[in-house]
Amino acid sequence: MNFEWMVAVRYLRSPYKPAVLRLITVLSVVGVAAGVATLVIALAVNTGFRQALQDRLLGATAHVNLTRNGAEGIRNYRALAQQFRGMEGVRSVTPAIYQTVLLSGGSSARGILLKGVDHTLERQSNEVLQRMVEGDAAFAPDADGIEALLVGKILASDLNLTVGDYVTLTSPQGRLTPFGMVPRTRRFQITGIYDSGFYDNDANWGFVTLDSAQMLAGVSDLAGVLEFRIAQIDQAGAIAQKILQAAGAGFAVSTWAEQNQALFRALRLEKLVTAIFIGLITFVAGLNILVVLAMTVAEKSRDIAVLMSLGARRKQVRNIFIWQGLVVGALGTCVGLGLGYSIAWVADTFQLIQLDPEVYAIPYVPFQATWLDATWTVAATLAVSAAATLFPARAAARILPVEILRYE
Repeated sequence: MNFEWMVAVRYLRSPYKPAVLRLITVLSVVGVAAGVATLVIALAVNTGFRQALQDRLLGATAHVNLTRNGAEGIRNYRALAQQFRGMEGVRSVTPAIYQTVLLSGGSSARGILLKGVDHTLERQSNEVLQRMVEGDAAFAPDADGIEALLVGKILASDLNLTVGDYVTLTSPQGRLTPFGMVPRTRRFQITGIYDSGFYDNDANWGFVTLDSAQMLAGVSDLAGVLEFRIAQIDQAGAIAQKILQAAGAGFAVSTWAEQNQALFRALRLEKLVTAIFIGLITFVAGLNILVVLAMTVAEKSRDIAVLMSLGARRKQVRNIFIWQGLVVGALGTCVGLGLGYSIAWVADTFQLIQLDPEVYAIPYVPFQATWLDATWTVAATLAVSAAATLFPARAAARILPVEILRYE
């Protein structure tokens, strides 16, 4: 144990300190702990929201989409899908058709986004079809050949639909008759209800087979998009460019990040603003540390003078007070980290804060405290604590022993 550290700890633990100085020291520790804990919890909420939205989003949508320029669709989608299935980093390739239709059931109707899929391939790659709460995802037609339709649990609840009910889907892609353009309609049977955990999917999506979607849209054997799911999400951009080069001219690609960049940019900005404003609590706690050290310098001025007269160098005196400030900051940081992580774990494990999924897309507030956030939180807190020690430490080092001890 070096000289500066020993003296700093003795000053902090001294039972002879004035009561006011002890109180302010405790308040400084509490202030740092409160700032760190609040920052950990706030960042955990932001990270949890981002991760929950990303997981639910990626569970229901593709990582990379390949489409044709224009509106003609992809006619050779089977050959293209087979070509890309062997590409490094690609887990699955599935064709799909998207269209907006009107779903009518009983006395209710709602516009939904209908997705036509190759049900054999889609069940293996799409997590939504693996989260059935009623029925199944076999897409089996009934005895009369009426095709199957899968809907989300919120849509089923809103329209009072259950497995076995029959509904009508109406496509705006009409067909020409002697009486003019007539919308295309087809009858479907509800064979499954899923729970994706993502409000938009559960309230506004439906799944049918690719053949049924093609007939409803009035198109031939083609796909609107080839959907890729890849092994490493962060490599989506690089793999998308490889896919585009292999597909050739006339195609376009998009990634999940590009399609949702506004949402995730807003979450990143919110995280930054949260860190800045809540970080002001730590800054105020740093001012408390400065006050503690300034009062300690004034109260211990004679002790400092004695130490310097006995041979202590100014650098050593300065380091004594720097160590004091860092100890207060480190103690408050440790307490804050423990408190913040404990609260975040309890709140996430027991789902203490419930949300309206219609507004927030998820049913409860997720907390995900990461060690990366903790690392820079600790670094920033210790930096503030160290900065708060500079002025009183320099003031202590500038004390002239002769002036202090002249009348002793």
